[in-house]
This record gives sequence, C-alpha cells and structure tokens, in this order.
Amino acid sequence: MTVRRRAKPQLDLFIPYITDLSLRDTRETMERPFFSLAKRKRLKPIEYTSPDGTIYVKVYATPQFGMATIWDADILIWASSSLNNMRNAGCNDLPRTLNFQAYDLLKTIGRDTGGRDYHLLRDALGRMQATTITTNIRPKGRKKDRQFSWIESWSDLIDEKTGQSLGMSLTLADWFYEGILMDGSLLAIDPAYFSISGGRERWLYRVARKHAGAAGPDGFSIPMPTLFEKSGAEGTYRRFKFEMLAIVKRNDIPDFNLLPEVGRGEPNIRMIRKTQPATPVKPAQPAIASHENPAIRERPIISPNLSDRAIGMVRRDFPGLDVYAIKAEYDGSLAEDGRREPQNYEKGFYGFARHLYSRYHG
Repeated sequence: MTVRRRAKPQLDLFIPYITDLSLRDTRETMERPFFSLAKRKRLKPIEYTSPDGTIYVKVYATPQFGMATIWDADILIWASSSLNNMRNAGCNDLPRTLNFQAYDLLKTIGRDTGGRDYHLLRDALGRMQATTITTNIRPKGRKKDRQFSWIESWSDLIDEKTGQSLGMSLTLADWFYEGILMDGSLLAIDPAYFSISGGRERWLYRVARKHAGAAGPDGFSIPMPTLFEKSGAEGTYRRFKFEMLAIVKRNDIPDFNLLPEVGRGEPNIRMIRKTQPATPVKPAQPAIASHENPAIRERPIISPNLSDRAIGMVRRDFPGLDVYAIKAEYDGSLAEDGRREPQNYEKGFYGFARHLYSRYHG
C-alpha cells in the first residue's frame, strides 16, 4: 500500500511538504540519554545523573511498545523544523498540535513512503507516546521536576472504504514544545543525518553537532567514559568503547572528522567540523580530560585554558552545566564574531555560562 497525499480543500490546514525545509534539532535532546540507541525493543530504563549530581534524566518504557528510539526522534526533528519554518514565515501563534500527511513527514525525514513505512510510522508514534521521561532539566520557577511523554496524543483518520490515511495529527509534550520556543534552542543539522543507519553513529553525530559545530579548528574532545554515561547505551563500557573506536576509525559521520586520542588511560574522542583543518593528534600520556591532555597541550593553542578558580565558580553558581562543553560553545561564538579573545577571557566565559544557565533554567 502506497501512502498518497490527499487532495482536499482543507489541505491548507496541514503542514506542507517543503523540499528545502531547513532541518533543526533541539540542543537539550542532542547530548543526554533520552532515546534507545538500538532498534530492538528496549525495556531497561535509562537512569542518568550528571557528574555533579544536579541534573538527571530518567526514561521508562512499557512492555507493549518499548522505549522510543533515536530513529523515532526523527519525528521530533520534523516537528522542530516545521515549527521553526512557521516562525521564520512570520507565524506568531505556533501550534502544539500538528496536522500532516504521512507521505510528507516520511519524505522529509528521508524514509520510503510505502505501506510498510506508514505502519512503521504509526509504531513510532506509539512508542513516542508510551515512553515516559522524568527530568529536572530546564525547571520553571519552583517546578523542578517534569514528567512527560514526547507526544501527548496522536491520531490517524482512515477512509473506511479504502483503508487509506486521510491525514494524521500529533500533539507535542509541553516540555518539548517549550524548548522549541526558547531562543537559541535549535541547531541546524545536515539532511545526511537521516541516512545514518547505526544508532550509536546517529547519537555521536548529534553530540558532535552540539559541541563541535562552532568550536573552531581545535574542535571538541570528550573522554570515552563520559561519552558512555551520556549515551544511555545498554551493555558494558568495554563493548561501547570497542564500537566507538570502530566508528572513529571509519570516520564517516557527516560534517565531522573523528580523531582518537589514546594513551595510558582511557581514550578521548576529538570531534572537528570538516570545514576546519583536521590537525593530527599525537598519543596522550595519559588520555584524560581534554583540558589536562598532554597531547592537546602540544597542539596549537587557540583559546586560553580555564583556571581552577573559574571552573569552580561556574560549577558553584551554575550547577549542571558541562564546563568544557560550554567552553567549546564560547570559543565558537568568539570565532563566529571574528574576535580572537576578549580583554578578560574568564570574565567573558563566566557571563556566557550565566546566560546559558538562565536560558535553560528560567
């Protein structure tokens, strides 16, 4: 069965299929473990807590549907992109309920449009509604904990005679919808993202896009154990490390070069946008956090190191922020503005961290 577009007078009520839709993903869901990275049904919960204990994400599945996967999250990318397109077109009242044709959504996220794909879309919507997330990211006022499902509800109008879909709708969770409306909450992604077949590769692209997308020629480096914790992946760390190093060796993630930093300790992965020159990295002794990595100290310095005092102040005043991820974003913003270094780098960095904290925590 082919899912066909409906030609009805009320078609203008539906989100149109736009061939050049600028794709957008939400920063908050690009790094922390919100989705299963496997296509098989996952029932084991994801329970993540940030190293300083201030931020948590818990994801729970149901036996009937299983947990929403990183492929299901393509629906959220479509929703974010569609709402962003409406906003850019001058729409001041963005809807939380989106009406659409299955054909249009599937084409936008790079899927086939046959009957099987239509049924897989319905399955994905079911997982998105059945999965329960609890988190304290972005609390509003005194409401520090939020519990929601990605989709509050969805519907599919079926023609009784033909059995074909006449149109579908979904209502986004308040938490996700509010995130789309926040300034600076969306990042552009390459359409090639939808062609990535592996769950770990998809997640790694999203991490790289968030942290290394504007980080300059030095990119962004993350220790493998930290990457494992933030992935929410099932299985052992040893298996995860083996698979990550294999992905790095292939180095075929769209937009980014992946470089291993291996020494006596656990390895790091350095992510550098392909528009930047990829400088070879010498082995580290040992490979620890990027700001302490001797191999990185041997690389050309493109931004000052943070003092222990500056790191301590940011962690004290803005709990939950990833200091080195924020530093990568700060350096990237300086590069985009054409400024090499402010008069007081650490003062500027502190102000940048304060701005991000107030944006995400209200």
